[in-house]
Amino acid sequence: MYPRHALAKPPLRLPRDFYARSTLIVARTLIGMHLVHLDAGVRRVGRIVETEAYLGPKDLAAHSSRGKTPRNAVMFGPPGHAYVYFIYGFWNCVNVVTREAGVPQAVLLRALEPVENLDEKTWGPGLLCRAMNIDRALNGADLCANRLWIERPHEAKPRVRVTRATRIGVEYSGEWAKRLWRFFAADSPYVSTASQTARARALKQSADH
Repeated sequence: MYPRHALAKPPLRLPRDFYARSTLIVARTLIGMHLVHLDAGVRRVGRIVETEAYLGPKDLAAHSSRGKTPRNAVMFGPPGHAYVYFIYGFWNCVNVVTREAGVPQAVLLRALEPVENLDEKTWGPGLLCRAMNIDRALNGADLCANRLWIERPHEAKPRVRVTRATRIGVEYSGEWAKRLWRFFAADSPYVSTASQTARARALKQSADH
């Protein structure tokens, strides 16, 4: 008879205290984790390969830089919730709220590597939301609950080589645009800035399997 603790598996779903930390640490550590959406009985899963950190309210690229509004209220906490916003009249984008309540910071999920039930493009924040069927109905969703969450993958993966770069599309924020607050898996063809050649090769290999 094995002792009970030897049989128990460690919890895979990320706990609240994972998110209640430095936003930069969360943004980097999310690389390689799995985003899961239980969508009307369909489990959609993508491996996170690209993130961006937003450190409001001082960070002028953050939605919270001009204070609390009905749109960005979820950013002000508590941590471990999804902040989903709508842009350009077409795209939804999903963020992970970090830090303690009252500190309006979050991590934007920019790209996923398809794992389960993802048939559309996933390289870009709007594309990944469309593929995962994430929209404003999930704004404020508790990432420690049973509809939308992030978990450590069951299978062992090689160590991810994480690279840093400037964020995309935030040139208006002046000096803040120069911060190396975008993190991505250096070897993933699903990163939004990957070459079309590398991405086409990966898609072909996926289709062949």
